[in-house]
Amino acid sequence: MVYHHLYANFAKVSEVRVGIIGAGNYGTAIVTQAPVTPRLNVAAVADISIDAARGAYEKAGFDMAKVAYAGTAEQAKCEIARGNSIFTDKPELIGSIAAVDIVCECSGVPEASVKYAVQAIEAGKHVAMVTKDCDVAVGPMLKRLAKEAGVIYTPVDGDQHGLLIQFYEWAKSVGLTVISGGKATDGEFVYDEAAGTVSIKTDKKIHEPYVETVAVSDEDRKWLAMIPEGQAAEYVARRKDILARLPQPGAYDLCEITVAANYTGMKPAVDTLVHAALRITEIPVAYAEIANGGLFGQVDTIDLATCLRRPDESGLGGGVFLVVRCDNAYSNHVLVTKGQIPNYDETTAVIYRPYHLCGVETSTSLLMAGLLGIDTGSEDYRPRYDLVKVAARDIKAGEVFGNDHSPMLKARIVPAVPVALENPACAHLLTGNRAKVDIPAGTLITYDMVEEPQASSLWEMRRLQDRTFLAGQ
Repeated sequence: MVYHHLYANFAKVSEVRVGIIGAGNYGTAIVTQAPVTPRLNVAAVADISIDAARGAYEKAGFDMAKVAYAGTAEQAKCEIARGNSIFTDKPELIGSIAAVDIVCECSGVPEASVKYAVQAIEAGKHVAMVTKDCDVAVGPMLKRLAKEAGVIYTPVDGDQHGLLIQFYEWAKSVGLTVISGGKATDGEFVYDEAAGTVSIKTDKKIHEPYVETVAVSDEDRKWLAMIPEGQAAEYVARRKDILARLPQPGAYDLCEITVAANYTGMKPAVDTLVHAALRITEIPVAYAEIANGGLFGQVDTIDLATCLRRPDESGLGGGVFLVVRCDNAYSNHVLVTKGQIPNYDETTAVIYRPYHLCGVETSTSLLMAGLLGIDTGSEDYRPRYDLVKVAARDIKAGEVFGNDHSPMLKARIVPAVPVALENPACAHLLTGNRAKVDIPAGTLITYDMVEEPQASSLWEMRRLQDRTFLAGQ
């Protein structure tokens, strides 16, 4: 990597002073890594839970004599001037603290997130957006506003979509043709051949109707063997049936894919994604073009995969992957014969990053923005696609729509359209709002089915985005 050269030779300031909003798992990991990250100074942490905000510093091993509470911007200014870091239960303070260079928005609440982002931009501060629920709904508009204000709006390293965007940009920069790309789900399917079972390895709680382990019948075992040449579609379909009772990707997975598609221009093949259970060695077989034995009819397809592996094999680690080729025959020969994993006819190979470190590695995005004034996304961020929701069960008028973890809703990815009564509703414009009518299970939720909240910053920003990018639709 050349980060240290960039920081040493082109930095505009000596350090980056970060204000973090949201001290959940992600935000806390940024704080705990800060003491060992050169040039990174976490000046302020905010969370509606004061214990969480203070606890982030405690977990990081800060000298708590140099950490102080601030309830106002003036208190924050005074404490920071004394050399202290501050914590607060008033997230709205962060964007008004003069000593903060970049606001890292990790609240996870899209309505609040857009307010904090706008506040930071108007105050001349960079924004690192971790709250994907906000980014997927109005991120392109926020980036446009930031550019007009002369500041940076960036996705973050550590989040899978942020890593995938950078991985894709790298591939294009060295002249690779990207057949497909995507992220691995955090959970992996571990196949115990001796026991005839497949279990999910995950740190998430498993909810009904899903189970942790499924038994594989003798006649079905053949479908978990390596995909033979020319049989990708059949094997992927049969595995989907066999493994259907194991936990499946959530709307949060499709949310990250949608953000990456909007940044890169990659396209989902179907609105639910194929989401195949694949060994690493099978990714270039299944996620190649149809002409070469794969599933996809066009290049630049984006999708999900769940790693299928034996207990003694390494996995994808919730990382990201690309299936690529070189259009020059000699270059492609090098690509597929120098250790990369090719498909059967050696027309393409998979390259992959088998890890994502969440907040532990987010410092690169913060430092690139704060020191160099550049983001770690791609240039052409547009609302190409929307994440939308389908009722997973009957929903009664007056019920409150849940977020991406709610079992009442399932997600789809569709071409973006403006806010209008019969158009599919952007998923996170639903969150926390009420159903206006009874909605039968299986119904795609449209704007006329939701009660629009009063004075919503998120809805207002979305309409501005529609006028800016989707005028005439």
